[in-house]
Amino acid sequence: MTAKIEKSIPYKIYLPEEEMPKAWYNLRSDMKVKPAPLLNPGTGKPMTAEELSAVFCEELVQQELDDDTAYIEIPQEIRDFYKMYRPAPLVRAYCLEQKLDTPAKIYYKFEGNNTSGSHKLNSAIAQAYYAKKQGLKGVTTETGAGQWGTALSMACSYLGLDCKVFMVKVSYEQKPFRREVMRTYGATVTPSPSMTTEVGKKILTEFPGTTGSLGCAISEAVEVATTHEGYRYVLGSVLNQVLLHQSIIGLETKTALDKYGIKPDIIIGCAGGGSNLGGLISPFMGEKLRGEKDYRFIAVEPASCPSLTRGKYVYDFCDTGMVCPLAKMYTLGSGFIPSANHAGGLRYHGMSSVLSQLYDDGLMEATSVEQTSVFAAAQEFARVEGIRKAAMPSASQSTRRSSARKPARKRRSFLGSRARDISTWWHTRSITTVK
Repeated sequence: MTAKIEKSIPYKIYLPEEEMPKAWYNLRSDMKVKPAPLLNPGTGKPMTAEELSAVFCEELVQQELDDDTAYIEIPQEIRDFYKMYRPAPLVRAYCLEQKLDTPAKIYYKFEGNNTSGSHKLNSAIAQAYYAKKQGLKGVTTETGAGQWGTALSMACSYLGLDCKVFMVKVSYEQKPFRREVMRTYGATVTPSPSMTTEVGKKILTEFPGTTGSLGCAISEAVEVATTHEGYRYVLGSVLNQVLLHQSIIGLETKTALDKYGIKPDIIIGCAGGGSNLGGLISPFMGEKLRGEKDYRFIAVEPASCPSLTRGKYVYDFCDTGMVCPLAKMYTLGSGFIPSANHAGGLRYHGMSSVLSQLYDDGLMEATSVEQTSVFAAAQEFARVEGIRKAAMPSASQSTRRSSARKPARKRRSFLGSRARDISTWWHTRSITTVK
């Protein structure tokens, strides 16, 4: 038996195309304490646009450094691409509410309705577009679980760019379906660390038999980008520009909620590098910073890579090979190699500078969850709501489930959901149980 659906709120809220945001929202514009700048590791001074342009696309560098412009227009070509899978639905989880027997009203933003299976395509097409506009031959990148790599390979295929992906070795071996999807779109996929780069050789010499990390993969991708003419490096999370592009998630969510006069009490999202959580909370956090409304924000990270809950808020290298700039963030140390858990997208040693600053200012909370409880929550969600989510958003599902079960007045919570990761479910089906 399904829960009774409230007449005023449908199971899925779809916005018409004309209501899709025409500009990204820059959360930094409303932050009283701006995120600390990237530093040149050689000089200790803030990175200049010229220095960053040797690694990143010129237009993306401008977005990275812009702390003041509130809204940045989304180019028409990107909006046209977005229409293939956006606006994405906001779903009221009536069935889950009934299963949990909770007074909470639970919503989730479903970002899995594209081939990449996640929100990553929102930034992938933007970064590929600016690379194409600059006249580049191609781009390089890293990927953990493979969703960012899949998204970027899709975007590059669409725009006719070459795409070189360094995939964390453990995920490369655990998730063969993901790597083959990337290759289907024409990308070159290399397990990282590898013997194809100098930094990869160095890491393998120091850590023989390592299963890799996003920090290792970033080092290799940056090396290839800076040693091959006509290439630039692009990143799927952490950077300011990525959170800017992902703000479309929160903007659509807020528009859908406003249509029905809904104000959330608690907003929850998984946090690896910050793209998913940062994109979801941006417009709501903006209201909080401006003193217009108040919300409770919870970042959920894996216990095996808990940068917010156990890391230090210091300047650290963005990569393991120490070839990237220094960023002030919550970090476990650039040399940290996480255990071979199945949440491949949550294996980064640090956190977005924007989210790190907000967390340090006490504007949001963080918690960590263990892998077994994550998959128990994911299995429950699949059985009740009919969606098999990947490990990353299932982390936030675990926390939301516990929050909804606590005695309290009505609560509302949100999370970004993605399509399932077949390999992850195959490897973990024997250890997940639901009581």
